[in-house]
Order: sequence, then structure tokens, then C-alpha cells
Amino acid sequence: MVSKPLSGLRVLDLTLARAGPVAVRLLADWGADVIRLEPPSSTQAQDVTGHRAGSDAQNLHRNKRSLSLNLKTEVGYGLFLKLLATADILVENFRAEVKYRLKIDYETLRQTHPSLIYASISGFGQDGPYRDRPGVDQIVQGTSGLMSLTGELSGPPMRVGIAISDTSAGMFLGQGILLALIERSKTGVGQWVHTSLLEAMLSKLDFQAARYTMSGESPGRVGNHHPTFSPMGVFEAADGFVNIAASTTKMFRAFCEVLSVPQLAADARFESGAGRLKHRDALNATINECTRALTMQQLVEQLNDVGCPCGPIYSVAEAFDDPQAQHLGMVANAHHDALGDIGLIRSPINLSNHAPVTEFDRAAPALGAHNQEIYTELGLSDLEIQALERAGAV
Repeated sequence: MVSKPLSGLRVLDLTLARAGPVAVRLLADWGADVIRLEPPSSTQAQDVTGHRAGSDAQNLHRNKRSLSLNLKTEVGYGLFLKLLATADILVENFRAEVKYRLKIDYETLRQTHPSLIYASISGFGQDGPYRDRPGVDQIVQGTSGLMSLTGELSGPPMRVGIAISDTSAGMFLGQGILLALIERSKTGVGQWVHTSLLEAMLSKLDFQAARYTMSGESPGRVGNHHPTFSPMGVFEAADGFVNIAASTTKMFRAFCEVLSVPQLAADARFESGAGRLKHRDALNATINECTRALTMQQLVEQLNDVGCPCGPIYSVAEAFDDPQAQHLGMVANAHHDALGDIGLIRSPINLSNHAPVTEFDRAAPALGAHNQEIYTELGLSDLEIQALERAGAV
């Protein structure tokens, strides 16, 4: 197996909901030995992804090993501590009361493992009035204000079509873990890294949030058009829809030239960015009359040729079939014993010292698929492992 940036690091993955596994996936994709600790099937615990052979589970848990372990049993907890002694990083997203009851909280574990990087993710944060409130993606999309910014001006709030708060929080936690690793390389000391879906989404509001924090302005929905630039948004083509960003005066003039509407560029209302924003509705209506006469391909080619950004609005299938996406190779294969070779989404990070990823080390494992392998690594005999299975500890 080719060495990767995180090769040699061991991660214990105790995560349940989507955000935690997203963070762990970053580590697994770049070489960490990730051991996913899951309750045995006898506990009837469920994974957020549903069917283990389904596309969601396979994409979320690739490159990991699976170990079944019942932390609620004394012998299971003992095995956990033995495994922890071999680990660099632990990632969890239990509710606070659960991790304290199981004695897997940071304060407990750091006493005997001071170099451990302990990473946590939650819905609303590790403390505060909502600490114990369950937080899933759509709830946090609403609580963070994101849904108030999404949708048509005259319509209801709208959720983003992907699990944006889960995946954002997972990416932020992954970054935090890497920061902690860098600091540990200097000090030898681990630390508690944590974030939440709410913190992630408040951060992702970015310039929209800064409009409020600096001036008290609470922005609202503007549909498919940019909140502060015009024209910049969705326009009709003869055979579909395109995004056009003619937001600067230079781009706008080039846009008017391509569409043979010099009168728009000469209109006093549209001479400045502020004027184009103020009179956006009238401007957009006129633009739509022009763009409807051209196909998506004509608009994309002709506008981009003069430096005015324009792109098609694709379905997911069309997005992955596009020549640029094909060139980037965002799909890599994993071999699954039952499913054969399956296509999954690779990490979007590219490192010049490492070849592009075309194949994953392993598909997402079945529950406890690596019990024999990992417990043997810990020094247990076959008879001891069989006894643990009979006792319901693994």
C-alpha cells in the first residue's frame, strides 16, 4: 500500500450521524488507519445511512475497518481502553450524557492518554442552553438562518438540497484535527477539538452574516439571484436554464455586446453596479427576453469567450458526465466482495506529491468484518475472541 500523508496514524471512529463520519472519511482517504467501533448486531443499533451495502454507507465509510464492540459491558470497555492505547485520534458525536455514562469523555481519557487528540461534533455545541438538544441537518439549516436566505423572495424558506450543515461541520472538524496534529508534533500534547453543526453553518453564512454583525442588516431571500450584484443569477435559454454573472461593468458591457443589446449598456439605469442592483427586476426581465433566443450551449460558449462567466444548470447525472468533471476524475472505484467494483466520490483535495486517486483501498466494511484481524493485533487468541462473541461483548 502506498504511503500517504496520514499513514501511521490510528483513528478510532465512534461516530454515528453523518457529520462525524465525514470528518473521519477525510482522515481515512489520506492514509490513516481508521477503525470504526460499532455496537454488535445483538444491540440492534442502526446506522444513519441505512443499508450497509447502499450507496450512502459505501461512500461515507470507505477506507475504514469495522470492529464490533459493546462499550456497555465491562469486558468491552476494557477492550476499548486497550485499543485506545494504540490510537492517535478518537472521533465521536455522542450526546454529552452518553459519553460521560460510558466513560469515554475527554476529561476521563486524557488522564491516561495525554497525547490523544479527541474530536467531537454535535448539533449545537458542547455547552450552552441547547447542549442537549438533538440537532440534525435540516433543523440546523433553519436555526442558523440559512433557510431564511434560500428560496424565492415571495416564497417560503427553503432547505438546501444537500446535507450542508452535516458535511460542513464534518469538514471543519477534519481541519481541526489536522491543526491539533500539527501542534502535537511540536508539543507532544493532545487536545479536545470540537465543533457543531450550528457553528459550522453560522460560519458558512460568511458575507451574509457579516452584513448583520457589522451593520445590523438582516438579509433575506432573493431567489436565484445574487444578493448584492446584478445581473448575476439564473436566466432562461431556449432549451433550459443557465447561470450568468455579468456583475462588473466590464462584464456587463461584454454581455450586452454578445447579445446585441447595446441599448442596455447605454441605459442610464444600468450604467453602474448600484443602478443595476436597484433596477434588477427590469434588467432581468429584459435579459430573459434576449437569452430565450439562444441555446444553453450558445450562451455558455459566446459569453465565456468574452470573459463573462456563464454555465449550464445541470442535473446530478449531467454534472458528472460533463467533460470537465470527467477530466477531474472525481469518481474512484472500490472493490466490494458482494457488489463488485463500485464508483464512489473521491476527496476533492489534490496533492502534487501523490498520484490522483483512482481506486480506494477498501469498500465500506460489513459490521465487525475486521474483528478477527484487529483483536488478533491486540494480542487476543482465537479462543478468547470466540468467548467474547458468546458473551455479547463483540
